[in-house]
Amino acid sequence: MDLVSNKIVEIIKSSLKEVYNLEETSNLVMVEIPKSKEHGDFSSNIALRLAKTLRNSPLNIANSLKNSLENNELILKVEVVAPGFINFFVKKDSLSEIINKIIDEGKYYGRNDFGNNEKIMVEYVSANPTGDLHLGHARGAAYGDSLTRVLKFSGYDCLREYYVNDAGNQIEVLGESLYQRYLEALNLPFDLDKIGYQGKDVKNIASQIAKEIKDKYVLDDSEDRKLYFKKVGRELELSKIKRDLDLYRVSFDHYQSELDLYKDGKVKNTLEALKNSGYTYEHEGALWLRTTDFNDDKDRVLIKKDGSYTYLLPDIAYHKDKYDRGYNHLINLFGADHHGYIIRLKAGLKILGYNSDNLGIQIVQMVRLMENGEELKMSKRTGNAITIRELCEDVGVDVARYFFISKPMVSHLDFDLDLARKHSSDNPVYYIQYAYARCASILKRVDDVTKLDSYTLLTNDKESSILKELASFKQILIDICKYKEVNILSNYAYRLASLFHSYYNECKVIDETNLPLTKERLCLVKAIKITLENALNLMGIEVKEDM
Repeated sequence: MDLVSNKIVEIIKSSLKEVYNLEETSNLVMVEIPKSKEHGDFSSNIALRLAKTLRNSPLNIANSLKNSLENNELILKVEVVAPGFINFFVKKDSLSEIINKIIDEGKYYGRNDFGNNEKIMVEYVSANPTGDLHLGHARGAAYGDSLTRVLKFSGYDCLREYYVNDAGNQIEVLGESLYQRYLEALNLPFDLDKIGYQGKDVKNIASQIAKEIKDKYVLDDSEDRKLYFKKVGRELELSKIKRDLDLYRVSFDHYQSELDLYKDGKVKNTLEALKNSGYTYEHEGALWLRTTDFNDDKDRVLIKKDGSYTYLLPDIAYHKDKYDRGYNHLINLFGADHHGYIIRLKAGLKILGYNSDNLGIQIVQMVRLMENGEELKMSKRTGNAITIRELCEDVGVDVARYFFISKPMVSHLDFDLDLARKHSSDNPVYYIQYAYARCASILKRVDDVTKLDSYTLLTNDKESSILKELASFKQILIDICKYKEVNILSNYAYRLASLFHSYYNECKVIDETNLPLTKERLCLVKAIKITLENALNLMGIEVKEDM
């Protein structure tokens, strides 16, 4: 909320000072839009929040503030509702101040400084460069990308990072899989048992390699050959991942290689620091980290009996490096299978002296693709798991992104393909984009829309509801920054679109018999169009002038 809501906050603070001589109440006073119109335009729970401090009942506190709150030209009336809510009814013309603010700020409307230029790093997707991106990656990618758009828009110095797992056993398996497929592409004997990655993409890459280098490595079992296939496999798989992410409108500022952490000595330095902490010990030939001291259910292995590292050690080194780069606020989007990993990772950071509370890990829950009421697990075309690219080619990027951010990540998601394919108001993406297109269509019918000094004729209940929704956009973005829940934005866009469609069907915007009202309504439509466009851009969804 903005303008009017901010004024109400100041009115409440002034009344608290006047009635109770309370000075420092900035962090206590909050207002919101009630769900029911009967409860006013805005509501505050300040009386409930101050009950303990003032040693009085919320109802008594609210009633004692009522007269002071009503003594303001902005307020039409104030109602107190048990157990102590204060409901504000404001003069209708005061709500319309938001129209000129939106028109003036345009594409910057909603931008705020909540982040105060704080450095924050968000890591998401981070899929192994060993195959295609699938539905679980798609959900985290859409959510992470939309979240970082909002964070940047809200004043954070935000870095979007992809962690490339290119130093573990999976890369060894990829290299060997490519080598065997390379032999197959040359019509030479190959060992199917050594092909750990059976995907069609590995076969295609191997065929590409065979065309380029011919039989160069056929009889070569040297370390150079192994390094070559690992390197080429990693580069080509990652390049393919980047192409799919680009199609999906997902961008990263930095790709951090795990291999580089080893090359730069950061894994080795982290290991030494952990050893010096006193929290490691040797048992049965392995090196363990005492994570049970930090509420883990068991201690974790850092170095196995054979001398190889577990995933935990480079992961601790990677997150240590994040902090060392100056990012004190970290957000990770992890797959559902990583839930138990959180405690041990944070334990390692605590042992190294870092504030692990500043590492926020959000779990991306599972996705089920539904068609005709049944779960669809495999691609009809390839017989493999369905990829981001296939989904986008089927339902479109806009629909895929919206559906994936429309629910909290902690919830399992059923992606309804039948609904996603619809080009009707049943499809929420179409519904929102159509609202924008309707606004554009109306505005194309006039030469220009000039903002006005006042909007005294916008007294329709639907207009009041739209104005309050428009004014809440900035707070919506701040709430996303607070709670890291992008579905707040998708819900907002749908709500605003719904209000506009209802208004469009009931009220005539361009009325040649009433030009003063027409001018005011055209400005309102322009404000709606701007706000919808900003919301869609933050979700990474295309705005469409015509549909």
